[in-house]
Amino acid sequence: MSAFLRDAFAEQAAALRAAAVHAGPGVPVPTCEGWDVGKLVRHVARVYSMVDLSLDLEPDAERPAPAPVSEDFDEALAAFDRNLAVVAEKLSTMDPDRRVWSFFPGGTPVSWTRRMAHETAIHRLDAEHATGEHVRELLFDPRLAADGIDEMLALLLPLSDWSGSQHEGRVLYHAADAGRAWLVTYRPGKPPEVSAPHDAALGEYEVDATVAGTADAVYRKAWGRPSNAVVTGDPALAGIAAGR
Repeated sequence: MSAFLRDAFAEQAAALRAAAVHAGPGVPVPTCEGWDVGKLVRHVARVYSMVDLSLDLEPDAERPAPAPVSEDFDEALAAFDRNLAVVAEKLSTMDPDRRVWSFFPGGTPVSWTRRMAHETAIHRLDAEHATGEHVRELLFDPRLAADGIDEMLALLLPLSDWSGSQHEGRVLYHAADAGRAWLVTYRPGKPPEVSAPHDAALGEYEVDATVAGTADAVYRKAWGRPSNAVVTGDPALAGIAAGR
């Protein structure tokens, strides 16, 4: 999977850059409220810089603070290219299991590769929405999309502050073409619990909402982007992950 995600990272980064250049810096990004394409490029370039710094830090170090990226679009693109090259090189050459700083449990070059593949893929989707041209034609590989659903639901979603949450119920996410499903259980004041039921057992679960479709569609829904996934049951409960 690690090699697959490294390749996906490179592919999605190239596509993100191409879409951003095609759209132009001042074009609004409809999927990121208040952002334009220039801000999107600066954000991703700064994320790459943050990960570069993280890979050199021990797990208990303070959160790294990358330098700001120039608001000039050409300079921001140059920073994007430079930071991407540096972090991609580190991710491909470092000891894959070395423990490093991360904001999520188990930071290693392997887990950061996964994080960068999905950070880049989702923001590539944002850039495509800004162009308004290829969003419907774009389909994420089911393997990549399913892994991104898993990262969001099983790893990132529980990291939020749930102490004041009153959500209660169960949501089933089902990506049929990837043969994968996730059952998210919400309880007041506690982080959600996530399990991975087998397809054959899905009918045995009583749920309050279901999000179903291709892995591509469920990936977009889980990450709060426009999606044609089919939502049944309580739409508010089904939308919690996307809102986090």
